[in-house]
Amino acid sequence: MLEDLTTEASSPTAWPAAYPQGYAVVDVETTGLARDDRIISAGVYQLDARGEVEDHWYTVVDPERDPGPVWIHGLTREALRGAPLFTDIAGEFATRLEGRVLVAHNAVFDWQMIAREYARARAQAPVKQRLCTIALSKELALPLPNHKLESLAAHFGVVQQRAHHALDDARVLAEAFRPSLRTAAARGVRLPLHECLPLTEWTDRPRTGQEAGPGSGYRTTGWRPSRKRPACPYPNPGRYDPGKPLKQGMRVAFSGDTSVERDLLEDRATEAGLHVATSISRLTSLLVTNDPDSGTSKVVKARQYGTPVMDEAAFGQLLRDIEPASDG
Repeated sequence: MLEDLTTEASSPTAWPAAYPQGYAVVDVETTGLARDDRIISAGVYQLDARGEVEDHWYTVVDPERDPGPVWIHGLTREALRGAPLFTDIAGEFATRLEGRVLVAHNAVFDWQMIAREYARARAQAPVKQRLCTIALSKELALPLPNHKLESLAAHFGVVQQRAHHALDDARVLAEAFRPSLRTAAARGVRLPLHECLPLTEWTDRPRTGQEAGPGSGYRTTGWRPSRKRPACPYPNPGRYDPGKPLKQGMRVAFSGDTSVERDLLEDRATEAGLHVATSISRLTSLLVTNDPDSGTSKVVKARQYGTPVMDEAAFGQLLRDIEPASDG
């Protein structure tokens, strides 16, 4: 059972009638972050309307390809030998999700991975709404140093036992979500719920172990429509200074193909407090590109303006520890 980490003051006697009737707190481990990557394990904690645990479930999944970053999730080919295919567990997974709001940390990623697996199985996940605990922590103005799961867990005194193990990550998130949910209910906060639409774009291009390793090549993500993003709430602190951390408010542009799906990469930058720009100007803090010699208009303009340029891998490392915006 999960530990009750909710304070008495944050436990409302009158529960908001508009709140959902149940939640599925989910974590999936994957072979990577792109649209052709696969789920290799999934953990689900089913919670009732007030965040009480009803059940939990875990499975490993045969991804039908290289397991990817074993140094992160620990699931080797040997560990996955004999594991069921996603089509074998799709029905059971669906029963854990049906009629509930999907809750995850950076929920857009978990939802996209799940939706693509169901698309490959010629089915749809029975999920209508999702809730991101990063967005909820912002709504509650929790005093977190960053938006990492470990920071949210530490705030509520939750102890991680096996990081990057799908069931333990789901447990940690469920323990942190419950007091967050009750605090939101006590304050009458509107939950940041988003509609979950089935995905129709996915690929099954197999990759070898060499391609899936730390030195893997970049993959084409193809054309995508532009997306309107919310305005960055932080002032632009200026250009990125190589060797130093990124700072909230910095204006970041992307050019060319990325290994992580572009929308997801931009979502992560936005969640970190960066301003995602669609073009290069004298105000641009940084250009992220995996091909600095490509001669694209963004690369050319970056050179003209003296805008710093870095590749996706270095940018991903810096995203882990963003310097907060200056007060005032």
